[in-house]
Amino acid sequence: MRERLVAVPTERMHLWLMLVLTFTTGINDAVGYLGLDKVFTGNMTGNVVVLGMALVGGSGLPILGPALALVGFMLGAALGGRTLRRGNRSWHGLTTVVFATVAVVLLALGVVLLIVGGAPPKPVRVTVTTTAAFAMGLQAAAARLIAVKDVTTVVVTSTITGLAADLGSGKWDGAARRASAVVAIIAGAAAGAALLKWHLGTGLLVAGVVIALATCVGDLHDRGQRVDR
Repeated sequence: MRERLVAVPTERMHLWLMLVLTFTTGINDAVGYLGLDKVFTGNMTGNVVVLGMALVGGSGLPILGPALALVGFMLGAALGGRTLRRGNRSWHGLTTVVFATVAVVLLALGVVLLIVGGAPPKPVRVTVTTTAAFAMGLQAAAARLIAVKDVTTVVVTSTITGLAADLGSGKWDGAARRASAVVAIIAGAAAGAALLKWHLGTGLLVAGVVIALATCVGDLHDRGQRVDR
């Protein structure tokens, strides 16, 4: 099994892993928006738009949650960038640490929501969304280092633009990759919405487990590639 894993070309492996992480972003955003006061924890463009509308007033949209999520995401991305600047490969030991941290944070947040039960009070909701956004910032920074074209794991607007522009110009290179990223985040959002029917914390727990598994696969592949060299 390990030999077959290592035999997968690095570019293909990284694409698969980033698509998996894109799927988990869909889960997290569904939980944040539908279950935690309309706050996106991965898609910061959504938070900017929500803030803009909320500032006008009378919309009933939150201000504090999206604002703190933006700050949390930026702090996570900054920490991720600083941590990963010492690496000399797209996936290395520190990359594994960053992704593993994301998984642990989401699992911990899921457990917190399970313990609180029911509808958590506003301080808990804001803390959860801010911390989850911090974790997504870490993930985005690591995905940026891995640099799978058009798959950032946290946003698909540019991916959709590239897909539509290429199709319009008759170019098909990369269309499957871009389409897969869009499908992954849609599927994740659908899964997150479905998981809310069981419990508010279920989606974060599932996302944490999936990210942990992707991290293990990525780390095993990286170790195998180093041995082969």
